[in-house]
Amino acid sequence: MKSAMVLGATGLVGRTLVNMLLQDRRYSEVTCLVRKPLSSSMFKDPYNKLKPVVIDFDYFQDYQGYFSVNHVYCCLGTTLKKAGSKQAFRRVDFEYVHVAAQLTRAQRADSFVWISSVGADAKSSNFYLKVKGELENAIMRMPQLPNAAAVRPSLLLGDREESRTLEDLAQKTAPIWQSLMKGPLKKYRPVHAIDVARNMMSLQRW
Repeated sequence: MKSAMVLGATGLVGRTLVNMLLQDRRYSEVTCLVRKPLSSSMFKDPYNKLKPVVIDFDYFQDYQGYFSVNHVYCCLGTTLKKAGSKQAFRRVDFEYVHVAAQLTRAQRADSFVWISSVGADAKSSNFYLKVKGELENAIMRMPQLPNAAAVRPSLLLGDREESRTLEDLAQKTAPIWQSLMKGPLKKYRPVHAIDVARNMMSLQRW
């Protein structure tokens, strides 16, 4: 039996992933580090595996002990609009995830999988893609963290709690996008959260 940790459990992919882990009999415990208490209606936990822990992400390193698990899943992420500034965005999408990878290494977890983005490139002129690319480089070059992997989804499809204009448009036009994006463009197709979650699970070291 394996133990897992999920960061970003209340986001679109995070919620989907946690529910999948709670149903997966290979896991005996699923720890979620969260900013505030979880709603009891958010997850189905028939085997009583869910262990939510409310933390202050600005003092992430104080919670290092919780990283003593087999698999770490990092679904942390925000948007420039929600963050309010480039600095705040980078704090969440780079600094928090990078620290999570460092704590995973320190506690010698078996593997670390996180969400990046299609088109991530440290040399990109697009700030979002640049940060994602810089993070990929920083994590993949970390010594003694051999089992790290990133998933690179395009626009995410699924039911969000908050409205995001671009994602909402993608939901409505998904059939058109799917038919037009072929060959090299296939990787830019909108993808369902459940497919991203499945991909993350498949990348863990078993």
